[in-house]
Order: sequence, then C-alpha cells, then structure tokens
Amino acid sequence: MRLVQIDNWRDYRRDGEQFLKTAQGAYDRRKKTFTPETLYNLTCMAIEKLIMAFLMKNGDLAENHTMADLLRALQLHLGEIPELAEKLLYLNDFQEICDLDQYTIRIPCEVDVLKFLAIGEEVRTVLFPHLYDAGPAATH
Repeated sequence: MRLVQIDNWRDYRRDGEQFLKTAQGAYDRRKKTFTPETLYNLTCMAIEKLIMAFLMKNGDLAENHTMADLLRALQLHLGEIPELAEKLLYLNDFQEICDLDQYTIRIPCEVDVLKFLAIGEEVRTVLFPHLYDAGPAATH
C-alpha cells in the first residue's frame, strides 16, 4: 500500500537518528544527567521518529504515537514482525499515559537501558533499507 508521500519524512528520519545517537552516546559516556528514564524517553522518541519517517514516506500515519499504535501501522506495511513486535510492546508497558484515568508510568532501571538501546538499533536496522534506498525518494 503506497499513498502520496508526506514531504517532511526526511526530517523525522534525521531526528530519529539524532535521538538514538544522543541516547547511545550518553549511555556510553555514563553521563549522570541522562537517567534511565531520560534514556527511555530519548530512545522512544528515536523509535517514534524513525517509524513515522517510514510511514510518512509511504503516505501513511499511525493512529496514535504509542508503541502499540506505531507497531500496528508498521505491520500494515511490513507484515507480521513478531520479534520486533514483542520488543515494542515491552517499551509500551513503561508508559501508559493516553488515558488520564489509567495513567501509569514504570520507572526503568539500568538493566532496561541496554534493552531500550538495542530495540532502538533494531528498529533502525529494520527500517534502514526503506529509509535510505537508492530511489528518487531517498535523495535530498
């Protein structure tokens, strides 16, 4: 399914790459100002931006921007991706903030950070061929 490309998808791709690079760099340098919660948020923003870039490039948008909704939209284009789906739903469980009556946040710990960053990199790897192809849509 391909609709009309949404023009600024490259901005989302760039932002996603930058968020992921910032999160990984902060973790690698053990910057104390980047708490596990901050690294979670940065990594999730990176994932959101990369998935949105992919969807926008394909003329589509997600219903909402939760990991579960982004996953549903992604699977409409890529088909079933069970291993990645499980990981995105794992991230989704840390913040359920759409329903004000059921608002819950689970604070991540140090061990979770490695999982977040690995999931972010996996999303980037899965989408890389679609976001950096040699076709006319990939040129600046």
